Amino acid sequence: MTPGVQLLVPIKPLHLAKTRLRGVSEPEERHSELVAALASDTVVAAISATHAVEVVVVTSDAELAARFRGRGVEVLDDSPVAGLNAALRYGDQVLRRRNPEARVGALQADLPALRPADLDTAISEAGTDRAFCSDGQGTGTTLLLARRGSALRPEFGPESARAHRNGGARELRAPLESLRRDVDLPADLEAAAALGLGAHTSTHVREAESPESVRGPV
Repeated sequence: MTPGVQLLVPIKPLHLAKTRLRGVSEPEERHSELVAALASDTVVAAISATHAVEVVVVTSDAELAARFRGRGVEVLDDSPVAGLNAALRYGDQVLRRRNPEARVGALQADLPALRPADLDTAISEAGTDRAFCSDGQGTGTTLLLARRGSALRPEFGPESARAHRNGGARELRAPLESLRRDVDLPADLEAAAALGLGAHTSTHVREAESPESVRGPV
């Protein structure tokens, strides 16, 4: 039986996130909406995965927090901002204080084409091991899973795949195409679109291409 995972989804403040995507959406406020859309589709997919027993957003951004709480998603405030790994360590501590035997995972918030089935496959392949899924380039990490009752020990950043591998995490080998398709650059967004974007990002892209259209909620 595959053990369920409590997933942390860390999201930077909107004005700091995804700086390499600036210019995809104009004006600046549209960039923030794109970041929120990417995160929203990631969280929706994670919630729909059978093996994700809980999904918790970690952010210090008040606007994002209000959006997710309005959808019934728990949000942990990681203020003051101290970086992605610090946010994840904080979230990990909160979840394991509640349940010392919890199995905690970290999922990047820029996976707008994520399919719940790919996330379930990743968690199943990991079994009870500490494991990670690398991104499409093989250098970054999109998903990190701790062992049950053990600290998450995140090492996100440049060459995080190597850092997690060197830290004893097993690299997942299944194709997991939608889980590996993170979005950092405009070309990444196009590649994610080829897989099929979630509703929030799809709406944002469509409205960006048709500026006179009526804008819906992100």
